[in-house]
Amino acid sequence: MTTDSPDNPPIRSAATVILWRADPQGARVLMGMRGATAAFMPSKYVFPGGAVDAGDGLDAVPLGLRCDARLRAHCGPDAPSPAALAGAALRELREETGLRLAPAAEPALRFVFRAITPPGRTRRFDARFFLVDARHLANDADDFSAAEDELSHLHWIGLDAARALDLPFITEVVLAEVSAALRGAPDQGVPFFDNSGMSPVFRRIP
Repeated sequence: MTTDSPDNPPIRSAATVILWRADPQGARVLMGMRGATAAFMPSKYVFPGGAVDAGDGLDAVPLGLRCDARLRAHCGPDAPSPAALAGAALRELREETGLRLAPAAEPALRFVFRAITPPGRTRRFDARFFLVDARHLANDADDFSAAEDELSHLHWIGLDAARALDLPFITEVVLAEVSAALRGAPDQGVPFFDNSGMSPVFRRIP
């Protein structure tokens, strides 16, 4: 049995939004750069996201039945609910970009990726990634004036160009999956890079 320590930090649940929009030049995603002094992934370009907070999930977030089931898969009894994960994703989107989703009866979030940070990192997360079409936004997709200062250089970028940025390895993998999904590739299940145990495991959540 392992114990939490500075060398083995606890794994926190987290949620991330991959906001995308269709432009004449092709699909673009919204990314920003973490600060140089950030404790986790400094100076890396990332999608908006962060750890789940206690209040996440209090507001109703429509999720499809398949999305809900996939979010519950391979989770322990103390894992946050799908509603809390979706709520965290949307809260982080509001905080880090100033953008928010319009109220809707239809699901706007598509669960597309999950990854647990490998051992040996200063912080570890069990992160769920949600793909969201910018058409669901309630405000201007180019207006970041209400954003907090956690991410800088917020901008929309093409999928191919994004791969030339200074990215965490897992973000490169996510971009490849998103590119395939937006091209209409068949749904083969949600990729899950599980680094919770002694040896890494890759699986797809059906």
